[in-house]
Parts: sequence; C-alpha cells; structure tokens
Amino acid sequence: MGAFTEKQEALVHSSWEAFKTNIPQYSAVFYTSILEKAPAAKNLFSFLANGVDPSNPKLTAHAEKLFGLVRDSAAQLRANGVVVADAALGSIHSQKGVTDPQFVVVKEALLKTLKEAVGDKWSAELGSALEVAYDELAAAIKKAYA
Repeated sequence: MGAFTEKQEALVHSSWEAFKTNIPQYSAVFYTSILEKAPAAKNLFSFLANGVDPSNPKLTAHAEKLFGLVRDSAAQLRANGVVVADAALGSIHSQKGVTDPQFVVVKEALLKTLKEAVGDKWSAELGSALEVAYDELAAAIKKAYA
C-alpha cells in the first residue's frame, strides 16, 4: 500500500461527518445490511436480540464507535502509515469468533451505509479510501487477537 494521503484522510473524515448527521438512521441501515447478508450475525450483537431498533442506544453507540474507528484508522494511516488497534478490541473479536468473511460483510455494510450518508458526494476515490482504512483496521484487530 502506498502512503495514505491527506486527501484520502479528508474523504474518510467527510463520510464520518455525514454519518453523524443522523446516527440512528444510518445505524439502522448498517445493521440491517449486515443481517440481510449474514442473519447469524444477530448472535454476535446482544443489542440485536429484538432486531434492528434505531432507538436502541447500544445499537447506535456501537455503530458510532465502529465508524469512528474507521475515521481514526484513516488518521493513523496518514500520520504513521499503520493502524494499531487496542488489545481489548482484538480480544473481544477473538472471543466472539469473528471470522474473515464476517469482517467482509461488515465492510460491505459500512460502504453501503456511507454511500447513502454522503449521497451525491460518493466517488470511487472515497470508496477506495474507506476500504483501505477499514481493511487496515480489520487487520489491526486481527493482529491484536489474544
């Protein structure tokens, strides 16, 4: 991977800002997309026990944290050329048995959600920057598996 540019970081940050304009709505889009592709993922998230409820504060908090981590990954890539994940993040994903295909489902849901959030500001360049930031975050989480 080449250096993560200032423009790529700005693009990822702009998608985060768009997501924040309606966290409940975009959280619902995100988790609905995950469950459409991988219904069994419902068992990985206790807050999905009763389905996707955008008024559930645990659902929105988890989505906000994930989307924020992708934004932070872009900043880390720009500043340091590498993403480092907290060991606790690796540990929880390891304990839940999160697999590579599940990381892919989450990435696809994230991209779909942010495409909706940014609307006509979506571009191939934005999608690519998000993919790199997410993929590097996922790799860092897997590296931090206990």
